Amino acid sequence: MNQADKAKAFAALHQKGKPVVLYNIWDAGTAKAVAEGGAKALATGSWSVAAAQGYADGQELPMAALIDTARAIAASTDLPLSVDFEGAYSEEPDGAAANVAKVMDAGAIGINFEDQIVGGSGLHPVEKQAAKIKAIRAMADARGIAFFINARTDLFLAERDESKHAGLVDEAIARGKAYAAAGANGLFVPGLANPALIEKICAASTLPVNIIMRAGVPDAKTLANLGVGRISYGPGPYRMMMEKLKEAAAAIYTAAP
Repeated sequence: MNQADKAKAFAALHQKGKPVVLYNIWDAGTAKAVAEGGAKALATGSWSVAAAQGYADGQELPMAALIDTARAIAASTDLPLSVDFEGAYSEEPDGAAANVAKVMDAGAIGINFEDQIVGGSGLHPVEKQAAKIKAIRAMADARGIAFFINARTDLFLAERDESKHAGLVDEAIARGKAYAAAGANGLFVPGLANPALIEKICAASTLPVNIIMRAGVPDAKTLANLGVGRISYGPGPYRMMMEKLKEAAAAIYTAAP
């Protein structure tokens, strides 16, 4: 498939009640392994990509290194690739669109794009975030690519007290509607685990809703029944692999003469 066909295929995988599952990767090697495991599409996780190269999350990884990683992954497989692009390394709409164009040039057909203030605190005003999404959409459309913008709101991730999550649902729905109107294709709500709240957002959203798997989140079958359209794993796979690597190394060195 060419890039345009991959973009269409990726969008078609997002179905409410039959979610696409993305087991997040961080380099070409993990991309090939996950592809061979049966994946229908691939997605990086920003935390994992950064950690694998010795950087912290939060756009600490130089953008050029991220683009190189995306290019290597895209070259290693024929599967559609979405890149976790955090805040697009820019505070301005034109800059965000120009940077996303580089991700597209590397072979990706989608991004995660978050509304938290990277390196700061709080979330961008919805109007500002929507303006950036609109600019990215216009750039991608001009290229003839149905580029998948997975608009992430960090409302729930920023609020660690889950008893307060119910009070954030209306704002999450409102942000989702604004992002959809600006041209987003998906709504990502990391940090949300409550089944009733997930179901409420899925029912209200015209966009497929993305839930990240972590402790306390319902299993994939339950999420499907709640109307979720995309399930991802974030840094979970990286952390698991690193723990196994450390355990194996410790066993070797403990037994060494």
